[in-house]
Amino acid sequence: MARKTFTKEEIKQIVADENVEFIRVTFTDVLGAIKNVEVPTSQLDKVLDNNLMFDGSSIEGFVRINESDMYLYPDLSTFMIFPWATDGHGGKVARLIADIYTADREPFAGDPRHALRTVLTEAREAGFTSFNVGTEPEFFLFKLDEKGNPTTELNDKGGYFDLAPLDMGENVRREIVLTLEKMGFEIEAAHHEVAEGQHEVDFKYASALEAADNIQTFKLVVKTIARKNGYFATFMPKPVAGINGSGMHTNMSLFTKEGNAFEDVSDEMGLSKAAYNFLGGVLEHATAFTALANPTVNSYKRLTPGFEAPVYVAWSASNRSPMVRVPASRGQSTRLELRSVDPTANPYTSLAAILASGLDGIKRELEPLASVDKNIYLMDEIERERAGITDLPDTLLAAVRELAADEVVRAAIGEHIADKFIEAKKIEYTSYRQYVSQWETDSYLEKY
Repeated sequence: MARKTFTKEEIKQIVADENVEFIRVTFTDVLGAIKNVEVPTSQLDKVLDNNLMFDGSSIEGFVRINESDMYLYPDLSTFMIFPWATDGHGGKVARLIADIYTADREPFAGDPRHALRTVLTEAREAGFTSFNVGTEPEFFLFKLDEKGNPTTELNDKGGYFDLAPLDMGENVRREIVLTLEKMGFEIEAAHHEVAEGQHEVDFKYASALEAADNIQTFKLVVKTIARKNGYFATFMPKPVAGINGSGMHTNMSLFTKEGNAFEDVSDEMGLSKAAYNFLGGVLEHATAFTALANPTVNSYKRLTPGFEAPVYVAWSASNRSPMVRVPASRGQSTRLELRSVDPTANPYTSLAAILASGLDGIKRELEPLASVDKNIYLMDEIERERAGITDLPDTLLAAVRELAADEVVRAAIGEHIADKFIEAKKIEYTSYRQYVSQWETDSYLEKY
């Protein structure tokens, strides 16, 4: 979908014509959480004139208390009216996504959206007009208890592409799709996923910044519509043991003025040198950007063999066990599919890191190892070693250490975000290590 660029006057007129009562100015913190400042439309001029301030010291990974005043600069192309009314009112709520600026009116180094913008500028300087991204986010629907709190009881017993009555989330998923379409999304597919209670909605690719905005909007819509229908939606990668977890496969391609820079009809696989080099960069830096693409302790419960999630740094055109797959479509649809990303990822920093990795591959003309066309899960360690296949980090701490040591990925997100992210994730992992799980009690209490 092509995003319309609104003027201030157009937004004011739409707000008046559509009876909009509140403006929700949203942004994303270092860890990927959506934050917002909601103001009545009487304050619309302040918002549109970039004069809306907030306390940055209260946001995860932003600034210290003595430098807390920050400005929200709304991106007018992100103006959107939510297709639901405010509770108890007939009026509507509109949304603007903002960039964050310091009190000195400078772009804030800790703004994830700014980090992505910076790497996109580097891509343009390298001759690429667009970095197109299409994601496939998955989520689970759980039942609520009588008090409205989420349970761990799944809402159906459906499987891949099942229909009602096995897929009890069908109507919820349909309402999510209809709501997204009202908001301007072009939905390509929606279906039940492999695991019970698991769903996927695929929307059309967009340029990277718009794609990242879309992911955050999508999460908000899914959670809102699920709750409206008496369910709880979660993007937690592995909410239930023993079944498939939720990923967010990320399809990507670079474009120039001439078209898709990843296509070359003279190549046996239809891929250009730029595509191979981009792939080489992604593979080289994969262990480092994994901390951003899979940023929770729980993420690594998904990245285990046997549940269709990638575990190894490899690529292929013919099977889905490697980390990167080359889908069959060619022409303008020639692309790489990164299968390791999960939906807890901050879309801005993870896309910035992935793009920077690919650009580094192009700059250094990195050649990927040979395509792996057999099921890697069936290969033993010696076979994988001979093929040059390495492992993805198996814990959050291991991933964070890889991130800390990779200059390309750290530069992509900026030192401010890198330092705050690494610090927060080390604290998260320490907290996890101190927790005694039910599995440990069941396994060791009586035995020892």
